[in-house]
Amino acid sequence: MKRLIVCMFLAMFAVASAWSALAQIPSPTASTTFIAGQYVVRDSGGLPGLNLTCLLLQCTVQEGLGDPAGQLFVITQNNTLDPVLFMNLLLSQQGVLDAEPDQVLHVMAYTFNEKKTGPPALYDDTAITYYGGTVIHGYVYQPATSLIRLADAQANFNRSGAGIVAVIDTGVDANQPVLKPVLVPGYDFVNNSSSVDETGDVDQSSMAVLDSSDAEPGYVNQSTMAVLDQSTMAVLDGAQYAAFGHGTMVSGVIHLIAPTARIMPLKAFKADGTGSLSDVIRAVYFAEIHGAKVLNMSFDFTSSSFELKSALDTASTLGMISVASAGNDGEEVLVYPAAYSNVMGVASTSNCDELSSFSNYGPGVVWVGAPGEGVITTYPYSTWAAVWGTSFSAPMVSGTAALLVDVSNGTAVQSTAASAIAHADYINPQLNHGRLNINTVLEAWSLYIAPW
Repeated sequence: MKRLIVCMFLAMFAVASAWSALAQIPSPTASTTFIAGQYVVRDSGGLPGLNLTCLLLQCTVQEGLGDPAGQLFVITQNNTLDPVLFMNLLLSQQGVLDAEPDQVLHVMAYTFNEKKTGPPALYDDTAITYYGGTVIHGYVYQPATSLIRLADAQANFNRSGAGIVAVIDTGVDANQPVLKPVLVPGYDFVNNSSSVDETGDVDQSSMAVLDSSDAEPGYVNQSTMAVLDQSTMAVLDGAQYAAFGHGTMVSGVIHLIAPTARIMPLKAFKADGTGSLSDVIRAVYFAEIHGAKVLNMSFDFTSSSFELKSALDTASTLGMISVASAGNDGEEVLVYPAAYSNVMGVASTSNCDELSSFSNYGPGVVWVGAPGEGVITTYPYSTWAAVWGTSFSAPMVSGTAALLVDVSNGTAVQSTAASAIAHADYINPQLNHGRLNINTVLEAWSLYIAPW
């Protein structure tokens, strides 16, 4: 029996060599990092079929990714075969429909070459009531909200958001007082836990420092401006905390635009900003199964993924609206998921209504632009931050999508939402349709799209 298995293995290895020209292996770019020995695999035979394949090829099925057909899994390679040869061998097996290397992904935080001054709105900390919660005046009345005409839209249409916005990110501070009332249960795919509280990424000895009430303006890794004391900065000034608070900040922007929409935090990234393609795919399917209507993805990668695209295609079929940041490379370049046809990619604009110097641009990756410089938003431990990057432009569009869900009584879908959001303030071709204008978006829905 052992000899038969060995012979079968050798025969299949020979077949795999012939498949090498046909295998769809992503071409790595300078910014692509594959997870060594780990692959995303779809098998028509489900778990039993893939277990048999792995028994033969010396691999291990780690977990399913939650696709409706129950065919998608992450496996790890247990032998020493060259990865290209192994994947070709894998693709030659009966039942294996496709396979791709798992990737390391990063949430995006623009890093300054020099420190910048915090915008005045960050210090405009008079407490006001905003849709039942207490926030600072500078959060509601910052330059970004004036540019996108948020107050006009709220007054003219009396809408404040509906449905669930799923945020695939670093998690959220579950006790952040502004966000806590609108959070719905999510999931932590990094640690396989139902708790998505990103403050758990900070060790207990640091938490006492982070929870200080003495707040002074300070820089966090030169990528965000936050109301934090100086000792807090020292705690967070390390690579392991490079993206700490990212999910809380993104969620705060969504809440600003659509304060009565619900937010579902889906943790697919660690505090250092890294995550895996497979966890992002799991998060997309989780959002689909658990009733999310809008999907915010403030991350990008340069190598397209067949299975992520497939997951987002399914989301679109189910009536979900997907939004992603266009990236902070300052180039006209395709990044994913923003470049997928069923995702609205969002560039960053300045408060002077110009394309941000750090933002990617061009119609291949950008549907519209939105403010992304010095945006005031929530930060963990009841504090506030000013942030820069397309990570924070995207949730303005996601929040607008939640407003469309509200005004449409839940009937808005990817195509109709994109058509409405395309009614933007035109600036230049780099921003495709222009800079987000929420008032004209809701007008367009009422006048041109809703009747159809």
